[in-house]
Amino acid sequence: MENSFTAIYKKIDNMYVAYVAELPGANTQGYTLDEARENLKEAVAMVLQGNRELSEAGLDNDVIREKLNISA
Repeated sequence: MENSFTAIYKKIDNMYVAYVAELPGANTQGYTLDEARENLKEAVAMVLQGNRELSEAGLDNDVIREKLNISA
């Protein structure tokens, strides 16, 4: 599954701070822009996995599950 997000990077002193505009909680930093990019990919994967686990914990067996594709 492939998703597209808006990554925001800001250089502060000798570090890059990075976050995803559409995904609260997906933020990180790195000493280089490449490091910040890689760290951000990992942060996004962790936030999505955590959200998935939280939402599934509250579900019972009587639900309908399907893929939702969105084109913006």
